[in-house]
Amino acid sequence: MGLLCWIGAAVAAESQLDVRIDPANSALKANIEAYVGSVEGRDETALRRLRRTVQQQAVQAAQALGYYQARIRARVRGDDKNPRLRIDVSPGEPVKLRTVNIRIEGPAAQLKSFRTPAGDGLKPGAQLNHGTYEDAKRLIQNQASRFGFFRGQFTRQQLRVDPEAGVADIELVYASGPRYALGAVSFSGDFPFDEELLRRMVPFQQGEAYDSELIADLNQALQSSGYFDGVRVDASPLQAKGESIPVAVHLTARKPRSLGVGLGFSTDVGPRAKFSWTRHWVNPQGHSLGTEAEVSGPRQNVGAWYEVPLDPPLTDKLRFTTGYQNEDLVDTESKQFTLGGEWLRKLPSGWQRSFSLGWLHEEYLLGDDSGNSSFLMPGFGYSILQADNKVDPHQGYRLQLETKVAKEGLLADADLAHVSAMAKGLTTFAGGHRLLGRAQVGFIATNDYSSIPPSLRFFAGGDQSVRGYDYQTLSPKNSQGDRIGGRYMVAGSVEYQYPLAEKWRLATFIDQGNSFNSLDFPSIKTGVGFGIRWVSPVGPLRLDLADGLDEGGGWRIHFSMGPEL
Repeated sequence: MGLLCWIGAAVAAESQLDVRIDPANSALKANIEAYVGSVEGRDETALRRLRRTVQQQAVQAAQALGYYQARIRARVRGDDKNPRLRIDVSPGEPVKLRTVNIRIEGPAAQLKSFRTPAGDGLKPGAQLNHGTYEDAKRLIQNQASRFGFFRGQFTRQQLRVDPEAGVADIELVYASGPRYALGAVSFSGDFPFDEELLRRMVPFQQGEAYDSELIADLNQALQSSGYFDGVRVDASPLQAKGESIPVAVHLTARKPRSLGVGLGFSTDVGPRAKFSWTRHWVNPQGHSLGTEAEVSGPRQNVGAWYEVPLDPPLTDKLRFTTGYQNEDLVDTESKQFTLGGEWLRKLPSGWQRSFSLGWLHEEYLLGDDSGNSSFLMPGFGYSILQADNKVDPHQGYRLQLETKVAKEGLLADADLAHVSAMAKGLTTFAGGHRLLGRAQVGFIATNDYSSIPPSLRFFAGGDQSVRGYDYQTLSPKNSQGDRIGGRYMVAGSVEYQYPLAEKWRLATFIDQGNSFNSLDFPSIKTGVGFGIRWVSPVGPLRLDLADGLDEGGGWRIHFSMGPEL
């Protein structure tokens, strides 16, 4: 008995829907199939019972796309083992729009951000599509909800169809009513902060016109502050007092301390380990502090920081830092101690601006030469990152500029102007093909280059510079052949990536660059190669095989990871 049931199910499973349209019309065919759905698993008797219902569904599917004169016939074909529900369709001429009247009335009509539905599908002469009509109504209602027109309603919403004449008329008139405003913001829950700090995170003023994006911005600001595990923002029009909507925020503070440990590898520095400890707040004003350390074969450093939020606290802050680093690279050894402060501010344009004052003391060996330098350096910087995804962007760019200066005699061993700039760009086209570009430049102006320590000189070569050459090996040399760093640096790269699979890409690239002490006919080194990319949760992992075409180069493997912008 069990075997007979299994055989019966297998036979029934052969049933299928067969939609035939003459002349061919893929959009209409797909819509009919979507309306009818699957008939799999039904026997011939069940299909015959279903035939009339399916025929009516096909009529509705055709009318939804404007085919009111379609001739449609549904029949069951085949035998008991392979029954088919066949739908034959002759579409006829579609209904066309004769008049389209879509109008917004009330205060919303004066709001530039409130769009009146438009497009080719809503122009006289366009083929009637019920979906386009419903989308127009939905767009108006969604905008009204976003911008706070909670009393808005359609005073006219008609779609009149004359199948005999083959024409249709659309009339949509929406009366927005008054626009609601955002009321007072109240905070509740478990948190140790002054309410004044929280209010500085609110991106709107009491009485400002309602916009659901402002509510989302408030939620995002609190979430990204690093202070909270839980954030809930309620701004329901049902709680409105008159035309003012109170905003209630419930917060749950995160644990005040966190510890981070990480392991990594790159061909520039080999295996490395990172450690960090953060106290996310030390007082009700939201000050925070932390320590961090990194250990690798050529470099070891440890540092500490203290941060003070300003107004607004998520984009404006004071950051004080100190640190010690020991570095032993090719021909260069240095021990440096730093102490400084920085004012960070994000401008309305999206640029991040920084003003800094830092003191550097460095003891170093450059080949056979030794030195001991100190510099007090005020500076400023600008940077911007625009990308459609932080981990694995498809379109975007990054721009950075940093300048430091020093004056001999003012806690500095020489006059100094140190400038560096970088630009990166990424575009994706033709279904996943990617093109990346990078350009870096730097220069030093000084009255005593011998006093400039290695950390302020320019070197090129390595995973993030010119592949095909070892890390920081592109540099001017002294009389003994030791690499001592340059006054100037240029580096650039063009890379093409071919999509192999969802998470895999094949790359080919050309890198050029060098550091040098004179702008007269500088020697530019070239590296070419290919590699593989795997998109991990923390960004692409990059494995490259590059050939440095000039002196000092050769075949080298480069491995690195992280976002490409």
